[in-house]
Amino acid sequence: MKGIIINFRGSYKTKHFSHMIIQIENFSKDQAKKLVGKTVVWKSPAGKEIKGTVSNAHGRNGAIRAIFEKGLPGQSLGEKVEIKD
Repeated sequence: MKGIIINFRGSYKTKHFSHMIIQIENFSKDQAKKLVGKTVVWKSPAGKEIKGTVSNAHGRNGAIRAIFEKGLPGQSLGEKVEIKD
């Protein structure tokens, strides 16, 4: 399953660089809740893979929150990620 990284999780003054908001097309909030605990993989342009896990649903439109093992760079915004079972 594929998703797109939308933004970092955070507020006006505080950003959490290892927490990302990921949008999956045509997903509802109930479907997003079923993905909790799944693995998310982002591949960098250099070929490295950074893994994370889905922590919770985010909002009403089927977005999810994922926590990665290390912080993702700003170039990851708008990039595709893969959600594995």
